[in-house]
Amino acid sequence: MASSWTGDRVRLRAIEPDDWTALMRLAADDGGRASRLDLPRSTERHRAWAREQALAESDHDRFLLAVEATATGELVGTVGSHRTGPRSGWFECGITIGADHRRRGYAAEAVVLLLRFMFAERRYHKCLAAIFAHNEASLALFRGLGFTEEGRLREHVFLAGRHRDLVMMGMLADEFGRRHTTN
Repeated sequence: MASSWTGDRVRLRAIEPDDWTALMRLAADDGGRASRLDLPRSTERHRAWAREQALAESDHDRFLLAVEATATGELVGTVGSHRTGPRSGWFECGITIGADHRRRGYAAEAVVLLLRFMFAERRYHKCLAAIFAHNEASLALFRGLGFTEEGRLREHVFLAGRHRDLVMMGMLADEFGRRHTTN
């Protein structure tokens, strides 16, 4: 590993204004309705959002990073920490990988890099992930990383015309340390 932000497959980096086209493609990919459907954004709105992200300061360890394939330099997704409870030591993470880049190990490596930073450098104790119950690929990803299902919020989210369950998964820092090297 060349740096704390680079693995074998991916490099995590700040979002740049020129990333807007790749981010627009990610937003247009609804993942077979595994995620919420957002209203369409204009091209200019995508440009403005990428500029805003490029200039944004992290807010109490809440941030969004670009996931770049090391082999090609292409932006393949995003990963970030969306909510935090600094006093109790928890944070919630999320990952998005474009449809044409899935099942190549990018998501797993990006999440491990993020967890390593948050646990080792920011001293968080626990990571949470909220996953739609019908999103089998994401559930398998987080289980494979060592997350445990901690609860299910029944019919918690309205999506694609019906209420759906939301699965809460969690991993503690010491569980991460036992499963993933922390060099």
